[in-house]
Amino acid sequence: MQMDLTSIPARVKELREILDIEATEMADKLGVTLINYIAYESGEQDIPISTLYEIASILGVDFTTLLTGRTPKMNTYSVVRNGQGAKVERYPGYNYTSLCYNFKGREMEPMVVQLMPEDERPALVSHGGQEFNYVLSGKVCVTIGKKDIVLEQGDCLYFDPMIPHGQSAVDGPASFLTVITEGKN
Repeated sequence: MQMDLTSIPARVKELREILDIEATEMADKLGVTLINYIAYESGEQDIPISTLYEIASILGVDFTTLLTGRTPKMNTYSVVRNGQGAKVERYPGYNYTSLCYNFKGREMEPMVVQLMPEDERPALVSHGGQEFNYVLSGKVCVTIGKKDIVLEQGDCLYFDPMIPHGQSAVDGPASFLTVITEGKN
């Protein structure tokens, strides 16, 4: 399933308006300026994945609802066949595939991330909860604060994502499994 990313900002705005939440209130809750928040809703600025999780929490909807416009249906189990995850392309060089998008009430978000080498290092992000990265192929440099950690196939890392972090491919394409819990620290 491929996401239409142009519809995410419109969904965010529509849900915010349905819930009678002012844009200024959303900006305050997210810790961004009103100008940045309006740029998110207009699609002029990409909404970081970590911010989408926060928006989903504020709006009281599942992360999948923001991505797909559909509410997850499964509550006992959800099977996602090879190549059938919900694909999200958020940033140049990053392609995410959600592996449990159809399970409602989930407490973690497992995704496969495909990385392409980029000339520039990715912008560092931070979010609540905890994060686990397991390298499936290639080499991945995980930056946590000022520390770079290079992981190879089969290596893994568990960390506090409140520390600004980012991943980049080293010496060619790479992929890794990330599992994120969005609890507040």
